[in-house]
Amino acid sequence: MSLSILVTGGAGFVGSHTVLELLNARHRVICVDNLCNAFGAVDAKLPESLKRVQELTGRNVTFYDVDIRDKNGLREVFKKHQIDCVAHFAALKAVGESCRIPLQYYQNNITGTSVLLEVMAESNVFKFVYSSSATVYGEPQKLPLDEKHPTGNCTNPYGKSKYFTEEILKDLCESDPRWSVISLRYFNPVGAHKSGRIGEDPNGEPNNLMPYISQVAVGRRPCLKVFGNNYDTPDGTGVRDYIHIVDLAEGHVCALDKLARGDLKGFVVYNLGTGCGYSVLDVVEAFSKASGKEVKYEIVDRRPGDVATSYADVTLAAKELGWKAKRGLKEMCEDTWNWQRLNPNGFSGAN
Repeated sequence: MSLSILVTGGAGFVGSHTVLELLNARHRVICVDNLCNAFGAVDAKLPESLKRVQELTGRNVTFYDVDIRDKNGLREVFKKHQIDCVAHFAALKAVGESCRIPLQYYQNNITGTSVLLEVMAESNVFKFVYSSSATVYGEPQKLPLDEKHPTGNCTNPYGKSKYFTEEILKDLCESDPRWSVISLRYFNPVGAHKSGRIGEDPNGEPNNLMPYISQVAVGRRPCLKVFGNNYDTPDGTGVRDYIHIVDLAEGHVCALDKLARGDLKGFVVYNLGTGCGYSVLDVVEAFSKASGKEVKYEIVDRRPGDVATSYADVTLAAKELGWKAKRGLKEMCEDTWNWQRLNPNGFSGAN
């Protein structure tokens, strides 16, 4: 079934890879993005990431430079297109940064989502896939983390913004039976498309581990800062469940397909991860092997809001979405390095 899908934040890392998989699945895609964390178009109508997605798929993307807090701007997009479902990625997404500028996180992630939901309801669009996060679980009470683990005891404003939004979505579904919402709680997306044409290209200093490592390996940064080596983990550094970006994108296609079949009402949540935890130093070692480059690092103080260990129970997604991650840490590192070596300055180095 071919759908018209609105993708918010479609020019970003997760958004662009999901757009590519949606186009390959023969869906029609309309993107909105304010380009706050994506490389914009200098002399073209499309951001560079989406231009390359079009080249890779041979299919067209419709793009609007619209902020999700701009109600009238969103209304115009919905008037121009008969939209079936919305995949909502647009958000600020760095744990450490959220501790420094919490108001911006709450305004963008909570207010922006509320505005989007209002415009959807006005336009009679009630199918919604939400880009959530494992940070909603806070400090793990047990591992692996399954979907029944308590939420809300979040350790940072980013996690709180995702938790509060999930609560809004639950209330919305409870109040109006027309809504069908799938919240996908990601663990740690990394990697890049196999072609090396699209990948993670953060504006400014990377807030996430893998792009920082890759920029050190390619010579853009002198060394990696490892935030703490005194956690209760095998090597003292934080342990996370890293998931390949293409696996994550495929999970969204499965979720949208489930919504399209109409066999879901109300609010449901699925973890998207691999179920395996790797420490920071595990990732550094794997990346060094994949790239053949030394990744220099220094140990610094812990970062506010970080937990020691987090990894997923992914049984439910396998059972109900028919989805399972296929790619391991070695492939994540190889594909990240392939992207970085072909694009040492990210999308800004495009000709």
